[in-house]
Amino acid sequence: MYLKISGLFSALLIFVLFAGCGSGEERDARKRIQINGSDTEVNLVQSLAETFMEKNPNVRIAVTGGGSGTGIAAIINGQTDIANSSRPMSVSEIEQAERRGVEPLAIVFATDGLAIITHESNPVTSLTIDQISKIYRGEITNWRDVDGPDMNITLYGRQSNSGTYIYFREHIVQADYSRAMRNMNGTAQIVEAIRSDRSGIGYVGIGYIADSEGNVISRINVVDVAADDESPAYSPLDSENVMTGKYPISRPLYQYTNGMPGGDMLAFIRWELSEEGQRVVAQSGYYPVGEQYMQQNRELGIIE
Repeated sequence: MYLKISGLFSALLIFVLFAGCGSGEERDARKRIQINGSDTEVNLVQSLAETFMEKNPNVRIAVTGGGSGTGIAAIINGQTDIANSSRPMSVSEIEQAERRGVEPLAIVFATDGLAIITHESNPVTSLTIDQISKIYRGEITNWRDVDGPDMNITLYGRQSNSGTYIYFREHIVQADYSRAMRNMNGTAQIVEAIRSDRSGIGYVGIGYIADSEGNVISRINVVDVAADDESPAYSPLDSENVMTGKYPISRPLYQYTNGMPGGDMLAFIRWELSEEGQRVVAQSGYYPVGEQYMQQNRELGIIE
C-alpha cells in the first residue's frame, strides 16, 4: 500500500513540475513580442528592438524578415504581433483581415529614400523616373541610351513577396518588370551583386548602403533621381531631399498591428516614435517620421 501511494505521489509531483514548466513557458511567450516582415526594415527594427530591450530587460522582442507580404500574411493569420511592411496593405489584404476578425492598424515609424544603385565604375550619375521605368520594363537595355558606356544593363530586383518589389513596380515601373530582371532573395543580395557587376542596377532601402552621416559603402554609386526631364535630380543621401519630397522615391515605412496595441507592444512602438527612438532610426541610415505621418500616428492614439 505504501509503495502504491508513494508511486502515485511521485507521478503527481512529476505532473505538477511539468505543468509548472509549461505554464512558465506560456507566460514567457506572452511577454515576447514577435515582429516579422519587410526585409528593408528588418535590420532597422532589430536595432530598435535591441536598444529598447537594453532599457527594458523584462521585455523580449524577436525580429525576423521574409518580406512585407510574409509579415502581412502573419498579422492576418494571427501569427505575429507586429508586421513590418515597406508598403501599405492592399484593399484585398485588408478585406481578408477583416473576414478573419483582424483590424489592421497602420503605424508609420520611419522614412526611406529608396536608392537606385550602380557599380562604382559606372559614369551615369543621374536618371529620370521615366528612364528608370523604361530600364526596368526592358525598353532600355544598354547604358549608352542613358549617356553611359556601351554595355548591356543587368537588372536586379526583389522577389514578389517583397513590399519594395510591389512599391517599385506600382510607383516607378508602372508595368510588369522585364523578364530579364534577376529576382534576389533580399536587399543585401542586391547590394552585393551590384558591387561585383559593372553592368548592374538595383533598388534598395537607403539604410543598406549609407550610415547616419550619409557615408556610402564601397564599390557602389548612388544615382541622383529627377522626377522628369524638366526637374533637377536629387540624391537620397540628403535627408532634406527625402523629407521634403524633392527626392521622388521617398516613402513611409509601416508597422501593422491587430487593432490598438497595449502593454509592452504599445510601449515599444511609442518608444520607436520618441526622440530617442527616432535617433536610432537615423543612426541606422534611415530618416525620421515626417510631421504628416506623425500627425496620423497621433490621430490613431498611438502617441499624444
